Amino acid sequence: MIDFTLTPPQEAIRTQAREFADGELVPNAPRIDRQKEFPHANLRKLAALGWLGVLVPRDLGGAGLDNLTLALIGEQINRGCASTGVTWSVHNSLVCSPLIRHGNADQQRRYLPPLARGEILGAYALTEPGSGSDAAAMVSTARRDGDFYVLNGSKAFITTGGNAGLYIVFARTHPDPSLKAKAISAFLVEATYPGCKPGPSDAKMGIRGSSTVTLYLEDCRVPAANRLGEEGKGFHIAMDTLDGGRIGIATQALGIGQAALDAAVAWMRESAGDPAIYESQPNQWRVAEAATELDAARLLVWRAALLRDLKQPHTPQAAMAKLFASTSTNRIVRDALALRGEAAIIGDTPFERFFRDARITELYEGTSEIQKIVIARSLLKP
Repeated sequence: MIDFTLTPPQEAIRTQAREFADGELVPNAPRIDRQKEFPHANLRKLAALGWLGVLVPRDLGGAGLDNLTLALIGEQINRGCASTGVTWSVHNSLVCSPLIRHGNADQQRRYLPPLARGEILGAYALTEPGSGSDAAAMVSTARRDGDFYVLNGSKAFITTGGNAGLYIVFARTHPDPSLKAKAISAFLVEATYPGCKPGPSDAKMGIRGSSTVTLYLEDCRVPAANRLGEEGKGFHIAMDTLDGGRIGIATQALGIGQAALDAAVAWMRESAGDPAIYESQPNQWRVAEAATELDAARLLVWRAALLRDLKQPHTPQAAMAKLFASTSTNRIVRDALALRGEAAIIGDTPFERFFRDARITELYEGTSEIQKIVIARSLLKP
């Protein structure tokens, strides 16, 4: 039995995150999106709150909190600014988390304190131009050379790639293609290593304040001491990390959806004198359905986060949370856009930004189709 009642400290952090979002993120989100501005100032403020190391143990400079609290904070950050939210989520869920779960004591001591303080940002480099959903088909290589590995290849769609100080990079350490996933290893690659070269930021439809690049590895020499986990175990690390990442993106979708609902409800209240808007049953049904779906998504996110905290299997639960939250939110923002009408796409309105920001939540950290495969396999396996 899982108890969904939040503790007083969790409620307090949730309130603090909501107030931070309203005071610091909401006012600046339109400018960040319009100018495609990386949210340096927001991230510095999050670091000051200790929220760039939410999961990092206290003795390593972090907040020492749990995945449920990470989700509570994440919903509010993404409600305020999705560009800040995805940068923050990748840093916590895809970089700090695997270092905590799979790094050795030396790696944790070297990298977790500066990550938690925001002195460096983290990025996760799994996807390649020719291998998206089928991550095991990657072709980047890591050849052992004495006390180093020499990495060659390229990684695509790397969030925070242009601003990261540390990348977790996955590459093949054995040339036999038949080994597929068993030939993949993970590496901690510092941005200053020669041969590690991020390309220019990609032009994107949404989350335009985040940095997304192709990462090029050209004879990049990485100390063997920076291999994360055992050789050949990188794919296991990648999939375990993506369970947490999918909870993070489900949380992002939840925050965007809540922001869209809040904006729609506020507009309807302002239109209380117009029965065609305020008393319209179809309009009321739209917001009622949105509120119900968001609550259901929130419970799925909380369940997956709690299972991860309890160190129980949660791969299908994380996939369910991401699938439902992302598809529901995309439907909610479309309805909010339709509810507001033409005014929603003219000028600097939040509705069209929510629409653009929401779309990616169905694509990264595994498409909706991949989530369905994950869920189905969990049901059909013997």
